[in-house]
Amino acid sequence: MQTSSSDDPSYSQSSPPRGRRARWKGVYRGRWGVADSCSFSGVQSNPEEQTSGEAKKENRVIVLYLDLSFLLLLELKKMSMTRGCLLCIKITMFVFNLIFWLGGCGILGVGVWLAVTQGKFATLSISFPSLSAASLFMVTGSVIMVVGFIGCLGAVTEHRCLLLTFFVVLLIIFLLEIISMVLFFTYNDNFHKYAQEDLKKGLSLYQTAGNLGLTNAWDIVQTEFRCCGVKNFTDWLEMRNSSLVPHSCCMEQSPTCQSNPSTWWKDPCYEKVKRWVGSNISSVEIFGICILIVQVFGLIFSMLMYCQVLKAEKYYE
Repeated sequence: MQTSSSDDPSYSQSSPPRGRRARWKGVYRGRWGVADSCSFSGVQSNPEEQTSGEAKKENRVIVLYLDLSFLLLLELKKMSMTRGCLLCIKITMFVFNLIFWLGGCGILGVGVWLAVTQGKFATLSISFPSLSAASLFMVTGSVIMVVGFIGCLGAVTEHRCLLLTFFVVLLIIFLLEIISMVLFFTYNDNFHKYAQEDLKKGLSLYQTAGNLGLTNAWDIVQTEFRCCGVKNFTDWLEMRNSSLVPHSCCMEQSPTCQSNPSTWWKDPCYEKVKRWVGSNISSVEIFGICILIVQVFGLIFSMLMYCQVLKAEKYYE
């Protein structure tokens, strides 16, 4: 009897049909991530896919490296630009404050020269006896020198505290000047009345003990401007209770000129000085505007340098 192929033991141990073999072979070869071996103890990935994954990782690392390099170069560029701006502002501010300081030295020198050559040359005002030309020059020059020195030191050292101090001091001076100008133009008439009354009171101290400066000041003003008295020559007669006027009121010097009204200057000193200031008001205005512009530039440079120093410190941190 012929046996069937299904009863043959060798047939039962043979490989599966072709379709099933192809399917399981695909499974074992890594279609589902399994190795070519029949043993499932060591699962390995497909070499082609492993190579592709490693290449992708390498690409990501290269891209990340390039990104970091670009960011680093960008930050270095920003830092170099910041340092360049800081250096430019630093040099400009140092030169500005050096000129400012030298100007203060010059004004202080003029004040010292006036104090030495003119002796006790005082103001004509009795309310402000220390407000002389020499003292004004010396105080103004000293303040300018101190402010300029602080600015130069702050520019050289790049110290934020010094820069801020320079800015605050210069801002206070600037605001005081603006307030003084506004008050002067607002109360212009009251200022002139007060000044005339104050000057008139000072006539009583002429040629008295301890008032050599005031005496010299009146003699110089009346001689240079060819005037007599504050409003007119009668101010001397009224305030001194005398019929004599100072010799500086005389047109020509003579033994009797101080008692002879025909030889006195008739113009009032206050009006003459006021007209002289008015004729030179353009120069005064230009001088005042230049001072204000210089102060504004000082404020701008100091604040710009302060901000640049602060930005540079943040970069280095």
